[in-house]
Amino acid sequence: MVCHSRRDFLRGNLAPDETDQMRPPGARGDFASLCDRCRKCTEACPEGIIVQGRGQRPSLDFSKGACTFCGDCARACPSGALLVELVAEWPWRAEIRPSCLSLQGIACRACEDACETRAIRFRLMTAGRAVPELDPERCTGCGACAFTCPAGAVAFRRDLPAAVGARE
Repeated sequence: MVCHSRRDFLRGNLAPDETDQMRPPGARGDFASLCDRCRKCTEACPEGIIVQGRGQRPSLDFSKGACTFCGDCARACPSGALLVELVAEWPWRAEIRPSCLSLQGIACRACEDACETRAIRFRLMTAGRAVPELDPERCTGCGACAFTCPAGAVAFRRDLPAAVGARE
């Protein structure tokens, strides 16, 4: 759970920050107020990666697979919380955590093999080690690397501004 400030925490205001949840592609900036929790996006997702998150609103779970950005979830959304024209503006990008097996000296390149855009490469080091390097310009945030990582060492951060809420 994320608080907006230390003051909120000290006051006991532990309401979740809606902006830190990975919403389905096409989510508008005002997604939380528009989503009626109908689950149509969850049902429409061919990859089965849309789950009910905090507040019973949809969020992505890359432990179930990767996103193809097909837009089926946005097309299924009756409330307008997801828009097909915003799918390409997906604001999330992968980052490799220190728990990465390769960073621990254990040979693993599962994320590199899974990445279709070749955003993850391994730089050879001495003693036969290799360290992952992620190119944020190539990363689409699809989650294929996270799905295949045996150590759960791939996290996601918002790299682009959130979708504009007033789009029509």
